[in-house]
Amino acid sequence: MFLFRRRRHDFFKLLLDQAEKTEEGLRALYEFIQDPNTARGLRVEELEKEADDLRRMLIDALNQTFVTPMDREDIFGLSRAVDDMIDYAKSTVEEMMLFDVRANDHLRRMAEALYRAGQDVTAAVRFLRSYPQVCSEHIIRAKKTENMVEHIYREALAELFKNPNVVEILKLREIYRHLSNAADRGDEAADIIGDILVKRT
Repeated sequence: MFLFRRRRHDFFKLLLDQAEKTEEGLRALYEFIQDPNTARGLRVEELEKEADDLRRMLIDALNQTFVTPMDREDIFGLSRAVDDMIDYAKSTVEEMMLFDVRANDHLRRMAEALYRAGQDVTAAVRFLRSYPQVCSEHIIRAKKTENMVEHIYREALAELFKNPNVVEILKLREIYRHLSNAADRGDEAADIIGDILVKRT
């Protein structure tokens, strides 16, 4: 009988650990864009690797567990969305360093808003189990922040396309897109948390 005994996994804790690591990575991205340098860029990459390890731990736990406290698809989807946020943070840093892109006001505003979205996603996960009303408030904030990032993104593109330097356009457009995609994943994470909340109440 001991052969069939399986370890119990706390999926709320596993998701929270991953969300907190992603939030830490988004803060590191924000700090990098305030003052881009190699050390700060490497810090973002280091946190992305740590977040990958946490995601692998969660997937392993999911594969070892028959009964979960929420739908398996929701656990997997939320973990993937949160992981994508820090993946795009890493891509942003890599390309800014590779293409020698200077930070501008649009990038700083998008990174700051993205960090706030990460904070709200983390808070929503933290309060998901015990405080549904507080969780809902953070879901709403995360989604509003995604709208803000999209607004800044469109402003940035409108200004960028006035630039006669085609190379500069191509470099910055791709970096803007990474930040916009990260915000989209934050919005997706908020939606999944909302779905989980509805199913639990």
